Formats: sequence, structure tokens, C-alpha cells
Amino acid sequence: MNTERNKQNAIAFYRMAYEGDPRGATERYVGTEYIQHNPMVANGTEAFIGYFERMQREYPEKSIAFVRSIAEGDLVALHTHQVWPGNDQYVTMDFFRFDANGKICEHWDSIQQVPKESANGNTMW
Repeated sequence: MNTERNKQNAIAFYRMAYEGDPRGATERYVGTEYIQHNPMVANGTEAFIGYFERMQREYPEKSIAFVRSIAEGDLVALHTHQVWPGNDQYVTMDFFRFDANGKICEHWDSIQQVPKESANGNTMW
């Protein structure tokens, strides 16, 4: 496994899909199988494409910053900070599994809204 390439490909895939080209992202970065663990999205690339196309139509002004990426073996973890309309902020942890050909084949995520107040004063990113 080429962990550095996989990290760069996971970021490029997520950025491309998030910013409005999910079909291009899947064509370039996803293998023959795409297993999805987010309960809001079905398995397969067409479900992924439909979800991100809808998000782009409904929220074209959203933004994403990639805070950190970690790779080990066939897995890549991304930590992001997302800002949606009305300054609605989220922190996400996304995990991607890559197949032997260096293509994404599985995805997990955890999404949490950034609270207005924090007991510790630290950011979530």
C-alpha cells in the first residue's frame, strides 16, 4: 500500500465530491465496489453521487478544510472542519479503505455539530 498516495487521493476525492463533482470523484478515485457505512447513504457510487449532488444544490456555499490526515495500511482517516450556510459548523472524521489497486472501496464517518459553547475552550479541530 502506498499510504501517502492514498492520503492525497482520499483528500482529493472528498474535496471534489464536496465541492460539486461527485461523479468525477467516483470515476477517478473509487474502485469497482463502494461500501457505505453512513446510514443516510446507500451502498454504491450512484447513491453517493445522488447524495452529494443534492447537498451541492441545497447548500452551494458550504466549505471544507482538511485539518489532518492519517494513513495506516489500507486505511486513511480525515479530520475536517465544515462551515455551512448561517455559520453552521461541523467537525467530521472520515475513514476510507483502499483496495489493492489504490481505489476507495469502503467509507465510514462520524459527524458532530460544533457547539456554541465549550467547557474546555478548545476547538474541535
